[in-house]
Amino acid sequence: MGFRVLAVDDEPDVLGLVETKLQKAGFEVITATNGLEAVERAVAEKPDVVVMDVMMPKLDGLSACTEIKSRMGDSGPIIILLTARGQESDVVEGLSCGANDYMVKPFAPRELVARVNVALMKAGKSDIEL
Repeated sequence: MGFRVLAVDDEPDVLGLVETKLQKAGFEVITATNGLEAVERAVAEKPDVVVMDVMMPKLDGLSACTEIKSRMGDSGPIIILLTARGQESDVVEGLSCGANDYMVKPFAPRELVARVNVALMKAGKSDIEL
C-alpha cells in the first residue's frame, strides 16, 4: 500500500495491538506514547493517518489533534481517535477538534483497519476496495 500510520497510545498492550494489526494489513507503522511526541512525529514524519488515544500524558489526544491540524493544515494526516471515552459529548468534542473519525475502546482490530482504509478512500488517497 505504501501508506504510513502513526499509532499513539500510552498503554503498551494497546499500542502493540494497533501496530501489529496495521502492519499485517500492509501499513508502515510508526509509534508514539504521548500527545507531545505524537505532534512532533506527525510534523517530522508526515504520516497519512494518525490513530491516537485521547487520555495520555504530556499532552492529551484532543490537544494533540488540534495542534497537528494547526501546524499541518489541509496537507496534514487523517486523524482517528481511539479512546475509552465513549459518551456522546466525548465523540462530539473529538470530532470538533478536527478528528476525522472516532472509535471507542474496546475495539475490533478489523474494524480499525477498515476505518483507516475508508478514511484513505474518502480523502482520495486510495482506490482500494474493501
